[in-house]
Amino acid sequence: MRIVQTVFGVFHHFELARELNRRGHLQRLYSTWPWQRLRREGLPHPLVETFPWLHMAELAADRSRLRSLSDRLGYANALAFDRWTLRRLQRFPQPPDALIAISGSSLLTGQWLQQHGGVFLCDRGSTHQRFQQDILSQEYALWGVGRPVSDPRDTLREEAIYAQADAITVPSSIALRSFLQMGVPAAKLHLIPYGVRLDAFHPTATRDPNTFQVLFAGAAGLRKGVPYLLQAFAALQHPHKTLCIAGSLQPDLRDILSRLPTANVQFLGPIPRARLVDLMSRSHALVLPSIEDGFGLVLSEAMACGCPPIASNNTGAEDLFTDGVEGFLVPIRDPAAITARLQQLADSPELQRRMSAAALARVRSLGGWTDYGDRWESLLHTLTGK
Repeated sequence: MRIVQTVFGVFHHFELARELNRRGHLQRLYSTWPWQRLRREGLPHPLVETFPWLHMAELAADRSRLRSLSDRLGYANALAFDRWTLRRLQRFPQPPDALIAISGSSLLTGQWLQQHGGVFLCDRGSTHQRFQQDILSQEYALWGVGRPVSDPRDTLREEAIYAQADAITVPSSIALRSFLQMGVPAAKLHLIPYGVRLDAFHPTATRDPNTFQVLFAGAAGLRKGVPYLLQAFAALQHPHKTLCIAGSLQPDLRDILSRLPTANVQFLGPIPRARLVDLMSRSHALVLPSIEDGFGLVLSEAMACGCPPIASNNTGAEDLFTDGVEGFLVPIRDPAAITARLQQLADSPELQRRMSAAALARVRSLGGWTDYGDRWESLLHTLTGK
């Protein structure tokens, strides 16, 4: 099979690309990040082409908190990247058998490939775009945040891609249900959970029994439910407790942070992977209370470090662990439920040890990215007939 991928930045697509390349299927990967950033992903340079100009400008506008400009650049980048990848595919001596496009990309490119006998797959890492927009709009209203959730043109483009694609892949049951809820036929949907790099994520330190350290990792904003974690942590009873927030502070959280409890909370900002592994190994729990999340890769990464996860039902947690065995499931927008589970762990070193061991065993049994590659290869054989 000859497979092409398109992706904004990196995400999990380079994990997939490495698996496809190892099996001899990857023909090309197109990304909107520069090669200087992508070289560390481990793919041969001839297999990777980049279109970085608009995406870099979008990121600069986002860092400067110019949200309106960032949104406009993001939409322009999606359109320009699509036209650019279309021209690249038109130059191939023979069209590829399949295009795996991260959601929001490759509408024109996918249409062209279908017209030339290929298969167009939309790979969506989150819930259905309209489901995501609706639930986050509710969240913004609850907190009185006067910001647009997203550019409405992005939602219309996403839905056009969902309709055009031959298949849509999602990483979790919650994401799958969101597409069914929005009327997408079940036959078009395929669930392929993400893997975890067990060579990179593993226990590297011991936990201090005299403290209780809680970790959040990811983009710290309303989508990830961080306000509820801050409220839950404030109610936790422990003389030596710490909450570490590892990840960039999102503008919507900045808007309301002064209204939230932050005692004993450390905002670390983005951190290198080595430090994240160390934090996961030292923390007594990782909490991901997302209002909406396609999967939550940090859950499996924490489990691989022996850190018990506490996650909302609107993540991929139900696909990763059993409630009460390797971690805990909690409802969205429920700080009291988070506090109760944190308190259980804080009060019982034995429960900590048992859950840590169970989390390690479970994530190792699920397999790493090789299993993810196997599932993708099987699906591609089915769809292409090759």
